[in-house]
Amino acid sequence: MSNTRATHLTRRGILAAGGALGLGAVLAACGDDDAKSGGSGEETTAAKSGPWSFKDDRGTTVKLDKVPTKIVAFIGVAAALYDYGIEVKGVFGPTRTQDGKADVQAGDMDVSKLTVFGNVWDQFNVEKYAAFAPEVLLSTTFDSAGTLWYVPEASKDKIAQLAPSAAISVYDRQLTQPLERMWALAESLGADLKADKAVQAKKGFEAAAERLRKAAKARPEIKVMAGSASQDIFYVSGTNLSIDLEYFKALGVNFVEPPESAKKEGGGWFESLSWENVDKYPADIIMMDDRSSTIQPADITEATWKKLPAVKAGQVIARSPEPILSYDKCTPLLTSLAEAIEKAKKVA
Repeated sequence: MSNTRATHLTRRGILAAGGALGLGAVLAACGDDDAKSGGSGEETTAAKSGPWSFKDDRGTTVKLDKVPTKIVAFIGVAAALYDYGIEVKGVFGPTRTQDGKADVQAGDMDVSKLTVFGNVWDQFNVEKYAAFAPEVLLSTTFDSAGTLWYVPEASKDKIAQLAPSAAISVYDRQLTQPLERMWALAESLGADLKADKAVQAKKGFEAAAERLRKAAKARPEIKVMAGSASQDIFYVSGTNLSIDLEYFKALGVNFVEPPESAKKEGGGWFESLSWENVDKYPADIIMMDDRSSTIQPADITEATWKKLPAVKAGQVIARSPEPILSYDKCTPLLTSLAEAIEKAKKVA
């Protein structure tokens, strides 16, 4: 990794990562041909044919003469809106994996039908974006400054001149808040949230949350660690700042918590451990970052990893540090953790 790139990633919160991200894996990720050239209550619901406005989590109100249809969004935002029936035609962020398949962050979308302006970190084809003539750009933000996620620092000003933007904050709050904000954004764009699919999805999420609450209360002795793997480093996330972990903790889940001093290098999100020290924190369940930019559990060859009690017991589950913010996609995250806690053996 060049010093320039390392400094840039640090300025952007070391990729925020919902707490933990293997930077080496991200920077080694395959590029995209398309990109190499270069409590809500704050929004106004619009009729499908009328003016549109939305007050985002930066305090910025976007106003357009009509509800936008030429939307460009970070892939996870596009996937969430898709679940609510809103079609996003242009995306940026991890859309396709190295073998051309849909990235986990693309959700149920058919990625072959999307216009992709950048598939990896720090790539965004501005000329192609301009030709697309976007009406609005939608993303998330992982910091208090409202920095648009996956919009490159070097080209952010040019991108901002081409279309207004709106952001949903996923920084230092519980999962339910950005879920509500995405729901409100979808509604403003014309989603029918009284439809049975949307209503049932929300009920399903609430039921899964109650199941996790009960599981955590019944098994307080079960210790859970949130991790992420890169070639040289294992990252252990603290619960502060990450929307999923903050919510799971509020529901009673007993997490490994690295001290603040140990998370300093990771911008307060995570502690970096060498693979030799991966056993620093005892854990009964390990939740592993499921993003394509990280090494997945089945591909970890380190002997120290294989010796961990939770690994030997088969008590490793997936975690989505950048969850798709629809109730439909977040429900399985709650259910998976609840089931793991219910069935876990005390091994740490």
